[in-house]
Parts: sequence; structure tokens; C-alpha cells
Amino acid sequence: MTGPVIAVNGLRCSYGDFEAVRGVDFEVAQGELFALLGTNGAGKTTTMETVEGHRPPAAGTVRVFGMDPWQNRAEVRRQVGIMLQDSGFAGDLTVGETVRLWRSMVSRASDVDTALDALSLGHRRDVAVKRLSGGERRRLDLVLAMLGRPRLLFLDEPTTGLDPESRRATWEVVRGLLAEGTTVLLTTHYLEEAERLAHRLAIMHRGRIAVSGSLVDVLASRQARIDFVLPRPAVLPRLRGSVSADDAGSYRITTRDLQRDLHALLSWADEHGLRLGGLRARNASLEDVFHGVREEDDVREGEVAV
Repeated sequence: MTGPVIAVNGLRCSYGDFEAVRGVDFEVAQGELFALLGTNGAGKTTTMETVEGHRPPAAGTVRVFGMDPWQNRAEVRRQVGIMLQDSGFAGDLTVGETVRLWRSMVSRASDVDTALDALSLGHRRDVAVKRLSGGERRRLDLVLAMLGRPRLLFLDEPTTGLDPESRRATWEVVRGLLAEGTTVLLTTHYLEEAERLAHRLAIMHRGRIAVSGSLVDVLASRQARIDFVLPRPAVLPRLRGSVSADDAGSYRITTRDLQRDLHALLSWADEHGLRLGGLRARNASLEDVFHGVREEDDVREGEVAV
């Protein structure tokens, strides 16, 4: 198909008088992973449910493969896989029976053994689902979501409850799907997960998208930092960033030109024979952006309230 796999324009969703999603716009291209981030209550899950076709929008438009996922659910669902936060299983069925049952209901189904082995569940195929650990159930959720070899995969908090090794194994499975051309819409509370997997991402707060773009673009929206300690007060060289210091001699430079300001600082220190204690220089992290979005919005809300 031509055009984006997912196109969301002016999306609004409400629960009674409460507007959970307040004018959201984004697109997801074929073969990319788009991560939707935000705190609990930011509107991520409602947005996902609407794009998946589980609910109609109160306003705006949603298109998946060029179709309305609410009005054309049957046609859209044949091409997608969905991993919910909590799928719910028949606990008395074994893992193998569960996958075979699911396989009978999807077209273009993958081989059962291959699907289980991909997520290290092959040795658990004869175990009742109710005896699986929470992490194993999450992996079984993913097996079922990808069993029909979907063109589009929705992953809602896919690695919650997984240990670090299982989380990284899941990432490799998702990377393999992307390499095969699968499109993925992901929500996650693990910022490292978005950093490792996402081609583009958006951070939602209070029902709106506060910042979006590639990881590089999103990180560039926040300033880099240089931290160090001097044994005595000093007049620093001319820098592009701003400088702050406390009485203990700890300095912080916030800058949008990390390389230039770091070079100027180090050259100045060498020229004056100074050693910069505890020197640390780093670009903004996704965590910085995430918390910055919340803090800035809270300030704006406070200003409006006053």
C-alpha cells in the first residue's frame, strides 16, 4: 500500500464528561516501530484501543491500512496482531493447546513449535497455562499476537514482568519482525525499551502529544549537561550554554552545543592548570525529556490556575 500504515488526525476520546485524548496526531510508516510513551492516565491505552478498532473516536479520524478500524474491523483484524496488557487465558489448557487453538482461528499461521521456541517456551508446551510465571504468560501473549504473521503488530506493555534476560530476548524477536517488514505500535513504561527499538516515538501527557519525532530529534529538544567541581571560584570562558554553581564549588553548564562548550571548558582548564573534579558530560536522556514534559506542563497548568 502507499501512504502510512496508521494515520491518526485530531483524535479525541471521552469517558462521559472526561476527555482522555485531546487532539492527537501521528502517523506510522510501513516497517517502522512507533513508541507511544506517557504516564498512567496520559491517554496511551485509550489511543491504542481506538487505533485497534475496539472503540470509535469521539472526534477526529483514524485509518489503518487506509481503512476505518471501527467500521472495517473484520478486514483490518485479518492483518494485525494485538498483545494486550492482560489477555486472559483458559488456565487449564496447556501452552501447546492454547497456541494450537489460537492457530486454528488465524490465517497465515506460523508453525507452533517455531513460535514457542522463538520466545523460549518450547520446553513449557505441555504445562498448564495457570502454572506459568507472570513473565512466561507475557511471552505467551506475544506468541499469540505474532502467530498469524501480522502486517501490523500492537504491543501494549509487552515486557512488563519479564526479567532483564527475557526482556532482551523479546527485543530480539521484535527486531526480527521489523526486519521482515512488520509495522509495530508499542506502548511501554520502560524508556530503555523505546530507546533500543523505536524508529520514532511520541510522549503523551494529559491526553496530548507533548513531543514527537526520531529519538535524535526528541533528545535534541532538551539541553546537554556538563558537571564538574572546582576547588575555588573562577571566571569560566565564554560559553554558548548557561552556567550555574553552588557554594560547594559544583558547576553545571546546560548547553545545546555540547562539543563546542566541552572543548572550550577543557582548553580553559588546561591553560590555567586546573583539574575539573567529577567531570561528567552527557546529552539529554529520554528520561530527562520525559520528566521535563511533565514538569513544564505542570507549571503551565499552575500558571493557568493562578
